[in-house]
Order: sequence, then structure tokens, then C-alpha cells
Amino acid sequence: MVSLKDVAERAGVSASTVSRVLSNKPVVNVNTRIRVMDAVRLLDYRPNELAKSLKLGRSNTIALMVPSIQNLIFPSIARGVEDTARKAGYTVILCNTDEDVEEEKRYITRLRTRFIDGLIVASMMPGSDHIRKLWQEGFPVVLTSRIYDDTIDAVGIDNEGAAFDATQYLVRSGHKRIAFAMGREEIPLYMDRYKGYVRALAEGGLSLDEQLVIHETSGTGSFYYLMRNLLKKGLQPDAVLASSDPKAFVVMRALHDAGLKIPGDVSVMGIDNVETSAQIEPPLSTVAQPLYEIGALAATKLIRQIHHKEKTGKLAPPQVDILKTDLIIRKSTR
Repeated sequence: MVSLKDVAERAGVSASTVSRVLSNKPVVNVNTRIRVMDAVRLLDYRPNELAKSLKLGRSNTIALMVPSIQNLIFPSIARGVEDTARKAGYTVILCNTDEDVEEEKRYITRLRTRFIDGLIVASMMPGSDHIRKLWQEGFPVVLTSRIYDDTIDAVGIDNEGAAFDATQYLVRSGHKRIAFAMGREEIPLYMDRYKGYVRALAEGGLSLDEQLVIHETSGTGSFYYLMRNLLKKGLQPDAVLASSDPKAFVVMRALHDAGLKIPGDVSVMGIDNVETSAQIEPPLSTVAQPLYEIGALAATKLIRQIHHKEKTGKLAPPQVDILKTDLIIRKSTR
């Protein structure tokens, strides 16, 4: 591997002069600068990024941690993070945790040794005290999607409000038996959406029927069998609100395979507005959360925290930003 010393010998200057040229310091005369850069090109010299990071105290690299990039909400969030980070001169490392707290911990250990400057956690897992510890130690962290409290910088939506708006729309459209496809109960995001569903039923004068609340058992795919079992028991709803768009897609397949028409027999609604929600048949009514904007703002907040810490030696007080959602009515509801 070509070293700084090799470049210096080739250019006939000291190693410190080469360092000043590569750091774009103005104290080196033009002819010397040209000789150094010619030597760099001739030898194909590449600076040691790790050594550079140690010297500067930063790497201009951040990490984005997601449960799975296959989850349809995360590609848009990731793109927002990457576009914003790139414009600010940062590289993004993507980490998939597969909803595993221990994998989260392993990633954090590895990332810290790679000198990342900050971390965005999309969908923090229950029991992720190690994430809070990072913040408490003064390490820049921003949460998105699943927000547990206001003690860490975060960007998200009002999940209870999103489910309330969707349920209220179904109630006002004349639906009386509205089922709810419930995500994992240990994840606050889904509990918040359940609360919004229950509140909208109550305000609409409808009683909660627990038999119409479908609880996830083994991943999103389980909703196919859960929905079919509900129908076999004679508990057909006239509408289903799913706690996410992917869950709504599975519910729609179950209804279709049971010979039911959407929305003629059963209206279906989701929450998220992932890209494919407008492309399926019929197109899914949903509540849109601004996924790209969430990612972009998360990156902006993280970079601000990194710069604030460089200047002051500590993080700025945490702030939670809640972005607006929009009701999107398509052909899956009547």
C-alpha cells in the first residue's frame, strides 16, 4: 500500500508538506502543490480514512438502522436519509436488525469501532435501553417511526391520530362492523393505532367488538389465515382497517380468495401509503405518512446534532417533530 512517505519521496518534499497539500492548506506554494498532486496521481495514493477520522474526530459517516429494508415503509425513509446526508457530505451505512434487540446491540458495537458520527434508528425495538444509553453518553441519535418517549431526538407521525382519521372516515361512510388488523402489541406504534381505532368507534357511536380485532400471531402473513378464520366463524365485517399497508394487502388477498368483493362486500383501508398501495387492484385507501420527508428531516436533525456537539462538546436538548398525515381515498373503500 502506498504511504504518505512514498508520496513525499516521489515529490521531493516532506511528509508534512504532503499532508498540508492534501488538507488544502494555503501555505504551500503552487509549484510544490503541483509536484505533490502529480505524485499522488502517479502512485495512486489513497489517504487512510481511519487515520483521517482519528485526526479530525469525525468520519462524515452516519448509520441508518432498520428492522428490514424489505418492509415497504423503509426504502422511502432510507432514500430521504441518504439524499439529505449526501448533500451535506456524509456517507450512510444501512443496517438491517431483523427486529432483533441483540442484533441491534451487535451493530452498535461494530459501528462505534468504525467511528460513525451518528445513528438514525428507524423503528426502535422494545427493550432498546442501549439506544437511550448512547444518547445519554452524548452520542448523536435520532429515532424515526417508533417513538417511545421525548428523551431522544425523533421524527414521526401521530399514529393514534392517523388510525382515528381512517376509522372515522369508515364510520361516516356508513360502516357498522369495522374490523382492525392489529400489529404486534409490544410495539407502541401499533398500540397507538389501536387506540385511535377504538376512540373513533366510540365517538361515532359504535361499540368495540373484540371479536373483530385480529391480533398478529407470526408476522404479517398470519393475517391471511386470521382473516379467513374470522369469515369461517360467520363474523364477516363490512370494513377492515389494517394497522399498516402490508397488513392490508394480506387481508385483501384473504377476502378475495374467500370470494368477497372489495369494496362491494368489504371495504379495506391501510395506514402508511407505501408506493405499492396505489398499484394494487383495487388501489388501497390509506393514511399517508410523509416517509421521504421523515427520513430527510431525521438526517438533518442528526447532522445538526453532530455539528452542535463539535462546537459545544454536548448534544442539544432533544426535540420530537410530528409530521402531518393525509387521508388518501382510493377504490378499496365505498
